[in-house]
Amino acid sequence: MQLVSPTLPVGAFAYSQGLEHAVHLGWVTDAKTAHSWIDGIANQALVDLDLPVFYRLYDAWQFDDGECVSRWNEILIAGRESSELQNEDHHMGVALARLLSSMQIVEADDWTRPDGATSWVTMFALAAQRWGIDKRDAALGFCWSWAENQVAAAVKLVPLGQTDGQRILWKIGESIDGWADLAAQRETDAIGSFLPGLAVASALHETQYSRLFRS
Repeated sequence: MQLVSPTLPVGAFAYSQGLEHAVHLGWVTDAKTAHSWIDGIANQALVDLDLPVFYRLYDAWQFDDGECVSRWNEILIAGRESSELQNEDHHMGVALARLLSSMQIVEADDWTRPDGATSWVTMFALAAQRWGIDKRDAALGFCWSWAENQVAAAVKLVPLGQTDGQRILWKIGESIDGWADLAAQRETDAIGSFLPGLAVASALHETQYSRLFRS
């Protein structure tokens, strides 16, 4: 619960992952299109990239396979299609690495580096494994935490009422088990996301005139 809490000091609340510009362009205008946007990204990014790599990173940390950890971390960074998405991944990853390091998880020490090469997923997998969290439970928590941040952003941006936000979360909650199961079945050769709309929205968000969320 601590790992997936919105109070975890990693800055997830500061990012919209392209949603702010999708609202600006009129792609997301109400609760229905907000759910469609969030669900679409989950099925194309979380299921095809983040979660399958998370499962492999969890196992790599369990067996102290540093070479495998580094390889999957590089794949995650390469899969972020805009500088904004890369910066988000790195900033959150480093923040979690610093937190874990302060809590005596010594493997996190080397990942607090400022070179842009630390992925949030890599550190999340380390925390889950070292804290003895079941791999699938951690994957479900990862999905929920991500979705909760996206819905919170949609409530502010569209804007939506809190009730609409809770309805979206309810629908997403019904999907999370399926996301985790599909990701667990992904063959290594099938890992990788293709989200040109998200990439465009995220890249354009970097120069959007008025913004609530960070680039």
